[in-house]
Amino acid sequence: MDSTEISPRAAEIATCARSLLAVRGYNGFSYADISAAVHISKASIHHHFPSKAELVRTVLQRHREQGREGLAALEKQVTDPLARLRAYTGYWEGCIRDASSPFCIFAMLGSELAAIPDEVAVEVRGHFSDLAAWLTATLKEGAEKGVFRLRTTPQAEAEALMAAVHGGMLAARVHGDPEAFATVVQQGVRQLVPDRRH
Repeated sequence: MDSTEISPRAAEIATCARSLLAVRGYNGFSYADISAAVHISKASIHHHFPSKAELVRTVLQRHREQGREGLAALEKQVTDPLARLRAYTGYWEGCIRDASSPFCIFAMLGSELAAIPDEVAVEVRGHFSDLAAWLTATLKEGAEKGVFRLRTTPQAEAEALMAAVHGGMLAARVHGDPEAFATVVQQGVRQLVPDRRH
């Protein structure tokens, strides 16, 4: 099944699964949960997605595609690397604050990597590779322009920043406080910026 060409009903199922993944992870929901949420029989869900692994893989493929498009648009629209980085973290800050997407589903599934099917794990790893490449390019550009002062390689700094973003999500969830995300992530960004740019 192509990741973008799915029926409206299948898209509704995928949207519901995406919400459940963000809250419960891969092993925390079943087709019965989706059936109750979207008022469709489990047999109908199986018609669209014969297996849970196929459903989640489709959700992740669609989500990755949207993510890549969003990052590419951000790169075109925001020329300053620091402003671009803040727009990226600001996106998550807004999602956590309004509870529209309180946790990255890839981070959630990353913590379950040993217990999820291989075809799902491939998409999870692919997302982190996509994001690391984008952050690395942004940090490298910023370092070349004197916007960022990197302590190590752009790749290593990108990994550290990803860890801060996902750690911030966890802190917000643990403390039940959206502001915990901003506190953690702003500190991560601040470490990259010379004093004059704070």
